[in-house]
Amino acid sequence: MKKKQFVRRFAGLVITAAFMGGWLIHEYFYLITLFAGLNLLQSSFTGFCPPEKFYDRFLSG
Repeated sequence: MKKKQFVRRFAGLVITAAFMGGWLIHEYFYLITLFAGLNLLQSSFTGFCPPEKFYDRFLSG
């Protein structure tokens, strides 16, 4: 799996899990989607993306 594909899947998983948590468990889980969105926004300006660093450290061959 390529890094770009990993980051997109990770973001999708976080957003989907947070939505389901907010819907089924407690509304505060919706704050996770806010955090994910803000992280995506800041990474577009700074170039720093924590899932990319994780991929580079643990998953790249």
